[in-house]
Amino acid sequence: MKAVILLEQNKQLVVDEIELPELSVGQVLVKIEVSGICGRQIGEITGAKGEDKFLPHLLGHEGGGIVEQVGAGVTTVNVGDKVVMHWRKGDGIESGFPSYKWGDKIVGGGLVTTLSEYSVVSENRVTTISSNVPFDIAALMGCATTTALGLINNEAKLKIGQSVAVIGAGNVGLNLIQASSLVSAYPIIAVDIVKEKLDFAKEFGATHFINTGEIDLDEGIKRIVGRSGVDVVIDCTGIVQLMSSGFSFTASGGTMVMVGQPHHEKSLIINSMANNFTGKTLIDSEGGKTDPTVDIPRYLKLYESGKLELDKLITNRYKLDNINRAIDEIRSGNVIGKCIIEMT
Repeated sequence: MKAVILLEQNKQLVVDEIELPELSVGQVLVKIEVSGICGRQIGEITGAKGEDKFLPHLLGHEGGGIVEQVGAGVTTVNVGDKVVMHWRKGDGIESGFPSYKWGDKIVGGGLVTTLSEYSVVSENRVTTISSNVPFDIAALMGCATTTALGLINNEAKLKIGQSVAVIGAGNVGLNLIQASSLVSAYPIIAVDIVKEKLDFAKEFGATHFINTGEIDLDEGIKRIVGRSGVDVVIDCTGIVQLMSSGFSFTASGGTMVMVGQPHHEKSLIINSMANNFTGKTLIDSEGGKTDPTVDIPRYLKLYESGKLELDKLITNRYKLDNINRAIDEIRSGNVIGKCIIEMT
């Protein structure tokens, strides 16, 4: 089968044929139709968390596909099921890690990988969905959308009428903006340096906009909410200067949630702590504390009823052979919404 391989950090990804292993206890073979690309993959490529000791390995943790085969002990999915492939733990067995043969090399695989034509996945990383749900929407449910909806409900606990600022109006940011609109937050402030992303954010419920290429972020926030600050601030960029600024304008008793992954060599500095003893909370997101088994079917009801706009989020589609072009487009800021990889 054809797969994307991370061979070296900060190098082009390799697309080549590898051999599937036999299934072990708790493993599921999925024929992948669509995979998303998440900030986590960009971080793996660039070494955001430091040296990768498990190279070479496969990539991807959000996808949609069909179950082709199940291993011993698997009870939650069956052959022929349409499934979401997700990184958060759901029901079922947590299997061992698969290994793939690539010529005379061994390529590692995680409990879920999605940037390949087939994947051996742990049972607790797949959730069965209705056959009516498109594969590209299933891929969004693997990380981006479920993270955002869960973050707003479970981590930020955003309430009706509270203010929210989303720093970074990319794919996760757009989902966060939409989720904030669903719970009737106000104002919903979208922050980005790309005008087209801010324009797009308006379609998902953003009410106010700050282009950091044109105005200082702190000054922009003061113009919108005054000196009282923002009830919930969410950073999707991982840029430590923006994170520090975000914490400074978080309101007394408010919450700042960190989603973006700073580079391991960067430090987050909170200035003037004497001014910050006001009950603020700073947390790092745990994927929205999503329970895929429970939450994915619930969110898909919103999608099927038209209350959750997902189709419009997908703005860029590529084939597996063009993965490096897709990664370059994302890193350059040219992808306004969500970029997906289609296997066929």
